Amino acid sequence: MMAGKKLKWYKIADSPQSIDWQSNQMAIIEVGGKTITLIRYRDEIAACAHKCPHAGGILADGFIDAMGNVVCPLHKYRFNAKNGRNISGEGYYLKAYTVEEQADGIYIGIEETGLF
Repeated sequence: MMAGKKLKWYKIADSPQSIDWQSNQMAIIEVGGKTITLIRYRDEIAACAHKCPHAGGILADGFIDAMGNVVCPLHKYRFNAKNGRNISGEGYYLKAYTVEEQADGIYIGIEETGLF
C-alpha cells in the first residue's frame, strides 16, 4: 500500500454467509459510491473493480481460475483480485480494494480522495 493513502472503511456484511454470492463465487456490491466485485476463493474474500480495465467486461460474469485469479468474460484476461496485477500479460491494472474480516463483520477499505 502506498504511503499517504487514507482508507475509509465500510462494513459490507456481517459474515461471508450473508453475502449474496453467485454460483461462480462472485458478488456485486455498491459501497462508498462505487460498484465493486467481491471474489471468494478458498475462504478468503477479495474485492476489485466492477469492470475489466481492458474492454469493460463485467468481471462478475466471468469466473475464478484454479489459482484464484478473476477471469474477464470478454477476452479471458486474468487478474490477481488481491493486488490487481494482470496475470495473463496484457499489461492492464485492475483496481483492487483492501478487505478485512473482523469479529463483527467484513469491511472494505476505499481510498479517500482529497476533494473534501
